[in-house]
Amino acid sequence: MDTLSRAITSPKPKQTVATHKSYSRKPGFSNSNIISGCLLRSKSSSSGRVWASHAPPPNVDFSDPDWKSKFQKDFEARFNIPHVTDVFPHAQSIPSTFCLRMRTPVSEDFAEGYPSDEKWHGYINNNDRVLLKVIHYSTPTSAGAECIDPDCTWVEQWVHRAGPRENIYFKPEDVKAAIVTCGGLCPGLNDVIRHIVITLEIYGVKKIVGIPFGYRGFADRDLAEMLLSRKVVQNIHLSGGSLLGVSRGGPSISDIVDHMEEKGINMLFVLGGNGTHAGADAIHNECRKRRLKVAVVGVPKTIDNDILLMDKTFGFDTAVEEAQRAINSAYIEAHSAYHGIGIVKLMGRNSGFIAMHASLASGQIDICLIPEVPFYLHGPHGVLSHLKYLIETKGSAVVCVAEGAGQNFLQKTNAKDASGNNVLGDFGVHIQQETKKYFKEIGVPADVKFIDPTYMIRACRANASDGILCTVLGQNAVHGAFAGYSGITVGICNTHYVYFPIPEVISYPRAVDPNSRMWHRCLTSTGQPDFV
Repeated sequence: MDTLSRAITSPKPKQTVATHKSYSRKPGFSNSNIISGCLLRSKSSSSGRVWASHAPPPNVDFSDPDWKSKFQKDFEARFNIPHVTDVFPHAQSIPSTFCLRMRTPVSEDFAEGYPSDEKWHGYINNNDRVLLKVIHYSTPTSAGAECIDPDCTWVEQWVHRAGPRENIYFKPEDVKAAIVTCGGLCPGLNDVIRHIVITLEIYGVKKIVGIPFGYRGFADRDLAEMLLSRKVVQNIHLSGGSLLGVSRGGPSISDIVDHMEEKGINMLFVLGGNGTHAGADAIHNECRKRRLKVAVVGVPKTIDNDILLMDKTFGFDTAVEEAQRAINSAYIEAHSAYHGIGIVKLMGRNSGFIAMHASLASGQIDICLIPEVPFYLHGPHGVLSHLKYLIETKGSAVVCVAEGAGQNFLQKTNAKDASGNNVLGDFGVHIQQETKKYFKEIGVPADVKFIDPTYMIRACRANASDGILCTVLGQNAVHGAFAGYSGITVGICNTHYVYFPIPEVISYPRAVDPNSRMWHRCLTSTGQPDFV
């Protein structure tokens, strides 16, 4: 059995951009039409096809008058979410023990659900769907266009709506639920833990535990399960970090499932990013292989906002808000100095969402550099030449760089972290040094300040926006588990909460589309040219 660190390693794009990448996708699906995790907007040389983010099989025949319905059927099959009845077709459901007519935890005899004089209309029907794409692009050349065929034909793509179901497939008295947080820290982890626990108790679950320090806690006998209850988690959202601790890597999938069997865990809630979700999917598949009635549900946690299909992930809004402090400090330092230049490095290994949104929000950034957009440092059209122009015309400048930007300027290594991610070079320090060197060579004095607030931002408490998002994600994760779904993750799509099959959201990292309106807005705000 492969170790978990291998199981959770999802394909990552190289850090240089504007080159074709190949990503792991489901068998039979095209993976050659993706650029840096973005959609391919340009036409292929042979067929002129323009693919959507969920690329159809390359053998789609657009001359077939039924291609649209066939594509929709294929999409529906791919986005069908696994259910316990797939493995246990005779599994019996019981009336839900979740009903807001009664706001206290259920009593011992809850098998018939909450007493109510009339039907409660707060349940989600299993056939409820949410539209994945809401813009009908009329041409592939429209900004941000996501088209399936060269004519940009409108094709409806529906995903499962999240929420409580009228019937559940786990008796609360038989449930032992476990929560695990993996990867790095992110604002909102405690908020999600808190609401998973609270919602489990409303269903009537008495046995809730936390697995310490990520997947590592499943194998390390020195790390004991943490008993969780509403009393324990009541105030944990008032501070950052994770009550349970985090770590990268871990034991083999087989060892994890062995531990779950030994401890009687039949609901597992996994909080993490792409790699962590790959691990969760592997755990789900191993449980199915062993015919275990276990629900494995993910809650996407990535401060970089780089998980596919979702409007945003928790922690992102807080990161953008906290980044304003660093940007403002860099602006004041630069504005107060003679020929001052402030450089701020923000998070974003493969995706520049934080840098882009923070630049837009601040209105103080002159240059924003992200992994998805190529640039030159030197030369007449390079970043340094533009900095010289800014110093001459404005007297100061502020630069925002994502951590994954400019990796092609740094010495490459084969080093990887415990999650299997490439260890990045520090481009923030590199551009600081190159800027000092450049201005010294041209004989222009420059006062360069560099700020890296990464770990300060990660450790923050979630802001109000993220707090609400975390609350609803935690609640819907529990609803999905009790509804009998497994191998799913919960997210927000077009302002609605939905369930996705895990493989569809981890095939490659979501990235900023250089042809999107949001990136164009950022360029308008900064006034920067193309550095190529």
